[in-house]
Amino acid sequence: MYKLVFSRPLHADGMALLKARTNLEVVLLARTATIQQQLAEQLRDAYGVLIGTDAMPEALLAAAPKLRVISRFGVGYDKVDVAACTKRGVLLTVANGGNDLSVAEHAMMLMLAVARRTVEYDTSVRAGTWMIQTGRRMHELAGRKVLVIGYGRIGTRVASLCKAFGMTTMVSDPAFPTPRIAADGHIPVTKDVWAAIPEADVVTLHCPLDEVTRGMVNEAFLKRMKPTAWLINSARGPIVNEAALVAALTDGTIEAAGLDVLAHEPAPAGNPLFALPNVVLSPHNAAQPLECVARVSRRAVLNLLDFIDGTIDPGYTVNPEVLGRNAT
Repeated sequence: MYKLVFSRPLHADGMALLKARTNLEVVLLARTATIQQQLAEQLRDAYGVLIGTDAMPEALLAAAPKLRVISRFGVGYDKVDVAACTKRGVLLTVANGGNDLSVAEHAMMLMLAVARRTVEYDTSVRAGTWMIQTGRRMHELAGRKVLVIGYGRIGTRVASLCKAFGMTTMVSDPAFPTPRIAADGHIPVTKDVWAAIPEADVVTLHCPLDEVTRGMVNEAFLKRMKPTAWLINSARGPIVNEAALVAALTDGTIEAAGLDVLAHEPAPAGNPLFALPNVVLSPHNAAQPLECVARVSRRAVLNLLDFIDGTIDPGYTVNPEVLGRNAT
């Protein structure tokens, strides 16, 4: 019997995969402020765990001697101690391909909402003002130059959608050869990304959060952007220095921003971004459309079941070197 712990609810499609198995003990935790404590208690004798954005530090792994596989409900894993997982022979899996479309669409939604001042105009109409006569002007996306930072599964979709909107697309990702980016119809950033920032009308972030990218969008980065430029972030909040962004949006260093992620989530009351009219915010829900939740639920559960069955595809793993140790 394999004990599997789930730190978040799943779509019915994912649960159906579990019900078809008779060799599982499934424990579903309550989404409360004590989630980390619940994880610590339940992982003591668990074989596998499915987590959302919950932290998996080395201390928690050390208290789970039977744990062999972690399945992320999503693709980011910045809150998981990967080195500790590998040291302890714990495989970390991600739901690659599950949320690409939804996050890419959401990034475009933020871009359009910033361009057309959608939230401000909605508020104006509801207040009976009808047409706002002050503030920045609306814009089209067509003809604008966008810098896509990160060309993974989401970044490739965003670049393609931007191109479909008539935008000129520049792409920066050192992990991808420039011929591939050029073949996709985009302009490869062959030098340091800093050289491309002043050219961009829009900068959209699709890179992972790591020690290189943490705080990458800082005061110096923002000052290199055009004063008419927009920043879009549907990746991870800590990639952006939030205090620097607030200052840049307040003093006119850049024109506007669209953010699905923030440095601290849920955002505490009084976050200065809330008071700025040139910011569009969403609650880290780019991957929450029902269709996306269904896809990710299936993939996240399959990663657990495939590992148990010895058929896991290494393409869904972060530390595949662990598989050699868990081959039996």
